[in-house]
Amino acid sequence: MDLSLKTESFTQDRRDWLGSAHGTDAPVSITLDVSKFTANTHYPNGFIKSGIPLGKVTSGGKYGPYDDAASDGRQTLVGFLFTAQDVDARRVASTSVVGSMLIHCFIREAKLPVAVDANGKADVAGRIIFV
Repeated sequence: MDLSLKTESFTQDRRDWLGSAHGTDAPVSITLDVSKFTANTHYPNGFIKSGIPLGKVTSGGKYGPYDDAASDGRQTLVGFLFTAQDVDARRVASTSVVGSMLIHCFIREAKLPVAVDANGKADVAGRIIFV
């Protein structure tokens, strides 16, 4: 029996970027490629923030942060990370993390953790509404 002291960290998952509950009942399961994310921008506290815009990496089929200047598939916005994901190397040994993505929803653009450009909005037009 192990009675040693253990600590566990949690973060407050802010979802104020959601414009409504519409679409939150049907998130899509995805695998994130943590190596594509930038620590200071996407997970400054060890958790990839919910609301991060995502693109699908062509090679391997994992997801990374949307980047219109990328050439690996992430230049096309496909959805938004629904729940924050723990990627702190002290707790998570893998560079692949399972998460969930919204592909049909209302977004409060001003509340997103990172901005989405006009090309990204065009990629999801009709499925995701920015308010």
